[in-house]
Amino acid sequence: MRLTRYFLPVLKETPSEAQIVSHRYMLRAGMIKQASAGIYSWLPLGYKVLRRIEQIVHDEQIRAGHIPMLMPTLQSAELWRESGRYDDYGQEMLRIKDRHDRDMLYGPTNEELITDIFRSNVSSYRDLPLTLYHIQWKFRDEIRPRFGVMRGREFLMKDGYNFDLTKEDALHAYNRHLVSYLRSYERMGLQAIPMRADGGPIGGDYTHEFLVLAETGESEVFYDSEITDLTFGEREIDYDDHAQCKAVLEEFTSRYARTDETHDEAIFAEVPEERRRVARGIEVGQIFYFGTKYSEAMGANVQGPDGQSVPVHMGSHGIGVSRLLGAIIEASHDDKGIIWPEGVTPFHCGIVNLKQGDAEADAACESLYKALTAKGLEPLYDDRKERAGGKFATMDLIGLPWRITVGPRGLKNGVVELTSRRTGESEEMSPEAAAARVAEIYAGV
Repeated sequence: MRLTRYFLPVLKETPSEAQIVSHRYMLRAGMIKQASAGIYSWLPLGYKVLRRIEQIVHDEQIRAGHIPMLMPTLQSAELWRESGRYDDYGQEMLRIKDRHDRDMLYGPTNEELITDIFRSNVSSYRDLPLTLYHIQWKFRDEIRPRFGVMRGREFLMKDGYNFDLTKEDALHAYNRHLVSYLRSYERMGLQAIPMRADGGPIGGDYTHEFLVLAETGESEVFYDSEITDLTFGEREIDYDDHAQCKAVLEEFTSRYARTDETHDEAIFAEVPEERRRVARGIEVGQIFYFGTKYSEAMGANVQGPDGQSVPVHMGSHGIGVSRLLGAIIEASHDDKGIIWPEGVTPFHCGIVNLKQGDAEADAACESLYKALTAKGLEPLYDDRKERAGGKFATMDLIGLPWRITVGPRGLKNGVVELTSRRTGESEEMSPEAAAARVAEIYAGV
């Protein structure tokens, strides 16, 4: 993409309403624009990152054997009355009436709707196990929306639901989701720690939240520092193997890590003092097992092997897709702007022409642009007639991981400059070598 043809409404000044880093940089980088309190339009740059994150989530859910679908944003209140949650959920639920005076709601979650889909179509244990998921916009009417996309009212979320014959099978689904989430977050360049959490209005006997450590986190967290040394890495997991998935869960949850809601000072005191940590965390996902809570209330039964009708065991599993943008920025930035991890960057590389209008520099930039595109990459070419300082400031603000700088002086020696946004280190090399290096970096992402 050429910057002269792109819509990138960068702001030089920070809007007064932005209180945290991610909100400031998302506004300044032209990623979002507030439509009303806690509701945002996603502008092209923000929308590209949103789709990158969404694709990673899809990849890892499908890898784990989960089946994508799509449910509506508006739901009938009758289903929620069946489960008993319509009155219990509270004022965060946006309740509305249609033209026929029927009670409707803008879905904050989808347990009731997916249970209704299941009970209408599945009647035998032979159709189990089954996990369905979707990525859809949700609405929760926060009393005080703030911090941009970190605590908005409208948000994009992946929510998945497993249906199993037994508790053992359902807990395997729980473990499977934990593994798939660890893979997802690491591909996004994040370390998200699974922490024992509270079930809240969804309920459940087993639940873990995934939190990214950040000073601006809304939750106080307590953990054993050993957990920050764990990485999932490139290991391959057979998602049908109960023992393998359980081993990963035990590896990542055996050390103390809890939110303030479930913190137990006595147990925490058993952690060696030098490893005890108290910090802030940003929630980016949560997994639940809640047994037969919804299936019993809504009649989601199957015929078991013995011919008896039994309620299925269920769980739900969510990732805050839009919230992740804010979390990534909170975890990866400096005083110049965003630093995108390679897995979620909106453009793979920036090309800065130091002397737009110079025939040799223009030709070299065009050649680089075509070479990167031919390698399956998406570069952003700053072809504006602006001063070099302004172009560098824009690239630093929007946070592309790599920048190739092209100028007449370097071209006289046959070189361009490849710069890492994260480290600031630069290396001179031929244009062909720079394109090959960038392609090599992304080959492993």
